[in-house]
Amino acid sequence: MKCPYCSFPDSKVIDSRPKDDKIKRRRECINCGARFTTFEDVEKPLLMVEKRSGSYEAFDRQKLIRGVYSAIGKRPISINVVNEIADYVENYFANALKSVARSKEIGELVLERLREIDPIAYIRFASVYEDFTDVNSFIEVINEVEHKRISEDKDNG
Repeated sequence: MKCPYCSFPDSKVIDSRPKDDKIKRRRECINCGARFTTFEDVEKPLLMVEKRSGSYEAFDRQKLIRGVYSAIGKRPISINVVNEIADYVENYFANALKSVARSKEIGELVLERLREIDPIAYIRFASVYEDFTDVNSFIEVINEVEHKRISEDKDNG
């Protein structure tokens, strides 16, 4: 690591600790003795998304977050939860070492998380993701959510 003070190309690590999904390193220049901090971040491979039309585009985390926000409008869900959903999707494909994801897979991962978090947000996201065209589609999803809730109540009660 190049020293920011004297530009010497080498330094030694004095301390290293994790911080916000990064590694914070305290370094000391071997030449001038100056100390400085660096952050190491894991580089995620470029993820391409195969759209329903068959076209491809680069994965856009902000687009995913906007989609989730539209589903959680006026619901008691924090920004941290939305970021965790986006992290979950990104990490899922990075851990699987996949460089191409179908938009359907991404939608299913988001639905999986929203189902656990908030049934209303789940139904809203499903209505856009599944492209509901009639009332019966809504009724089916609502019945599915209600059936799951009743099953969980029986298991917990």
